[in-house]
Amino acid sequence: MEPGNDTRTSEFLLLGFSEGPELQPLVFGLFLSMYLITMFGNLLILLAVSSDSRLHTPMYFFLANLSFVDICFTSTTVPKMLVNIQTQSKVITYEDCITQVNFFIIFSGLDICLLAIMAYDRFVAICHPLQYTVIMSPRLCALLVLVSWITSVLHSLLQTSMVLRLSFWTGLEIPHFSCELNQMIQLACSDTFLNNLVMYFAAILVGGGPFVGILYSYSKILSSIHGISSAQGKYKAFSTCASHLSVVSLFYCTGLGVYLSSAATQGSHSSATASVMYTVVTPMLNPFIYSLRNKDIKGALKRFSAMAVRKGPIVLRLKNFPGLQASKS
Repeated sequence: MEPGNDTRTSEFLLLGFSEGPELQPLVFGLFLSMYLITMFGNLLILLAVSSDSRLHTPMYFFLANLSFVDICFTSTTVPKMLVNIQTQSKVITYEDCITQVNFFIIFSGLDICLLAIMAYDRFVAICHPLQYTVIMSPRLCALLVLVSWITSVLHSLLQTSMVLRLSFWTGLEIPHFSCELNQMIQLACSDTFLNNLVMYFAAILVGGGPFVGILYSYSKILSSIHGISSAQGKYKAFSTCASHLSVVSLFYCTGLGVYLSSAATQGSHSSATASVMYTVVTPMLNPFIYSLRNKDIKGALKRFSAMAVRKGPIVLRLKNFPGLQASKS
């Protein structure tokens, strides 16, 4: 092939998981189900936290932000894939691909930052319980989330601006269901040394930095729990961070799986399968991990459901009396 006259191709082809049309309905149904479960589960967390004043604490403030980011993270890639399957088209324009990469980096970076912030929150709650409300003030919580957004957006702008300087062959095929930064760099026909340097340096800084913070926080947490004399006290302290520890393990293990599969089998569909675990399955499981082991979330959801059931009959009765509705208005 010859390079296009322009410095950029007009479109890419997303190969997805299967080139056989007979399996596409199965893939469509599977991903649609996972996407709806992800949306429903994370929206329930947002509703529970926002509707119950007892959950207006730093821990649940960060959890609500994580749920919002997970919704956006999944919505960056899955809807486009579902549209492509439904229309039997694998095409994604260059502009849409860059946009997808941009938002993918933003929301994955926010996930990493929020998990680190939540680890710090648990560290303060367990190691400095008497100073918790003073240290984790509303101002600090908002500032930590704001810094996470700024860092993620700046990181994304840096990476996408580096991609924009690359040239590509025409008719390129991406062996994934979405555009990813490393895939685009591998497909470029121009020199990518600087892009790889920036990508790996940023991965160490943006991904490794928060991970070191998480490890430090949990080393202090485990040390503090070890110093508790009663078994009941140890269990109660550990149970407050068990859900977060599960989410961190799932997020980083699947992320590591994506990296290893990409490095070991370039261009293989196994890399796309590993990417699904990272971008779709993890956001889908997060609400279940937090709600199944969390009495506060389950209690808030029960109260919200009871409130909705109580309001339902009232609304139905008002609909039967238009004159009453008119007088109230």
